[in-house]
Amino acid sequence: MPESRSAALPAIPPVLAEVVRSGFVEGRHRGSLVLLDADGVVELALGDVTSPVFPRSSNKPMQAAGVLRAGLDLAGERLALAAASHSGESFHRDLVQKMLDEHGLDASLLQCPPDLPLDAEERETYLASGAVRSRVTMNCSGKHTAMLAVSALRDWPLQTYLAADHPLQQLIHRVVEEAAGEKVAAVGTDGCGAPLMAISLTGLARAYRTFVRADPGTAERRVADAMRAHPEYVAGTRRPDTWLMREVPGALSKMGAEAVQAVALPDGRALAFKVEDGGGRALRPVLGRALELMGVDSPVVERIGRAPLEGGGRVVGEVRAAF
Repeated sequence: MPESRSAALPAIPPVLAEVVRSGFVEGRHRGSLVLLDADGVVELALGDVTSPVFPRSSNKPMQAAGVLRAGLDLAGERLALAAASHSGESFHRDLVQKMLDEHGLDASLLQCPPDLPLDAEERETYLASGAVRSRVTMNCSGKHTAMLAVSALRDWPLQTYLAADHPLQQLIHRVVEEAAGEKVAAVGTDGCGAPLMAISLTGLARAYRTFVRADPGTAERRVADAMRAHPEYVAGTRRPDTWLMREVPGALSKMGAEAVQAVALPDGRALAFKVEDGGGRALRPVLGRALELMGVDSPVVERIGRAPLEGGGRVVGEVRAAF
């Protein structure tokens, strides 16, 4: 008998969030999520948490650790910005420019694309001032500045610092594998142009656990400590990553494009998820519910999980977690 076609179809991911308008469920966001307990054991797995995904900017702590391992001495706000998807607020742009100046670099060397501020409010202010898209304003400019700076320090080629075979990117590749405890399954190109390493959601959660549990003074712990001490430089004043790292002591949090999120708590509990369709509106409700399941007891969890829907200028529904 020939094998049925249905047997070869991949499993449909579970619904992680529902879009509810006027009491009617008008849409659903599916995805996969994993929670690790304090010992690093999988406590909850929804969907496929072992196949590779592109973590997008949730990989940035590993990239920043690679820069440190390569020899660049960054700390404080500068190190947090090297691991950032910043909102493009003035203090972000100012520090990127200062870092370029400190290392004798010109903004024209940055190979991230010119962009507007990521934050909607900041974008309006920025445009109203007559400013235009720039590489410094792009949300990954801190990471790119750090990559350029360490390449200049090590006398590595600046023109090809984003090539997958560049010494820095090869080092970052190893850092990702070590932190995740698994091999990189594929290498792609991120939205900013940097190499992007695919790992599983379980590996991503494990990597964040590695960072918060690392010994003081290691590259991994230095990155985690800088991000937690200066969360506004990792994200921005109106971003959930900032709120969580400010309000929950010791939490390490970083979102990625296409609705990816990773979080670790100082005792080793960790989570990672990806919304299958990349729907960013589902990210906050899913994160809020996942934090509840992890036992995080803080008012910020409710704040993060709130995602109202409007109709006619008033709230008529919400995006809500469905697990």
